[in-house]
Amino acid sequence: MDEEVKDKMLLRLKEHARGLVEAKAKEEAGRVLIRMKDRFSTLFSQDSDSMPRVWTGKEDIRAITKTARSASLKLLSVMAAYRLDDSADTIENTLFLALMDPKNGASTNKGTSVDPLASSSWAEVPASKTLITPVQCKSLWRQFKTETEYTVTQAIAAQEASKRNNNWLPPPWAIVALFILGFNEFMTLLRNPLYLGVIFVGFLLVKALWVQLDIPGEFRNGALPGLLSLSTKFLPTIMNLLRKLAEEGQGRATPGPQHNPPVAAKKFENGASDLSSSASSEVTSSKNGTEYSSPSAHQKLQNLCSSLLSGTMTALHDLTFFAVE
Repeated sequence: MDEEVKDKMLLRLKEHARGLVEAKAKEEAGRVLIRMKDRFSTLFSQDSDSMPRVWTGKEDIRAITKTARSASLKLLSVMAAYRLDDSADTIENTLFLALMDPKNGASTNKGTSVDPLASSSWAEVPASKTLITPVQCKSLWRQFKTETEYTVTQAIAAQEASKRNNNWLPPPWAIVALFILGFNEFMTLLRNPLYLGVIFVGFLLVKALWVQLDIPGEFRNGALPGLLSLSTKFLPTIMNLLRKLAEEGQGRATPGPQHNPPVAAKKFENGASDLSSSASSEVTSSKNGTEYSSPSAHQKLQNLCSSLLSGTMTALHDLTFFAVE
């Protein structure tokens, strides 16, 4: 094959390839806004491991937004002109100074008050190689920020909601106010421990109502349906609890004939019989003229009191367990 023919074929092949690349570049330049939004969504909604982000309150949304917007702006700068000859240009720097960091761009161009994007051509770039003009880039960037602002707002709202859900403590000023205003009540509780018992019993009753009414489940569908459902279930639940407590008390007070008598009653009868026998022995010995005092009477009385106290504590424990259940 002749060298001249070969060179002509290679030249035609290069021109054909260049025409295909330019046509494809023009087609993609018309869809650059969609590509920019896809790039932003990928970087903003996914982490470095390509996993979906969960806004827990520890993420720096400002830095993540800046990184995603910088990548989208770099994509815009790449699609702004042809670069088939590997020629250097300042399109990327111009876009970043004018759109991402306008303060530094204004300080750099103190002598001139001209907007670098208020032009129809790029510096050092021929018009034949321009795909997107500076004015079009500015308009596209404004539209891009408007359409992606909703995603950033949703992320900020999700982060604030996560912070509120994870923060169970009241504000610091409220804690200080509770300590200052509640000092007298705290000292009253220390001087009268009986109040603690009343508060504990009240807590058990409230806990039993909370479990029986299933308050979190009722409010799962909304505040108004939950209030309506609780208003219809409140009185029947209280009556049911009181009825069960009464049945439990009657069951303890009047046991069946087949059940054995309580241990506390047995101990009380044994202690009473022992105490009466010891008293009769003392009376008999005094009649005989012998001065005798039984040393085991006081011990038996102490055993009787301890057995009664243990029976009472057992009854209170069972009542507390029933209220929780």
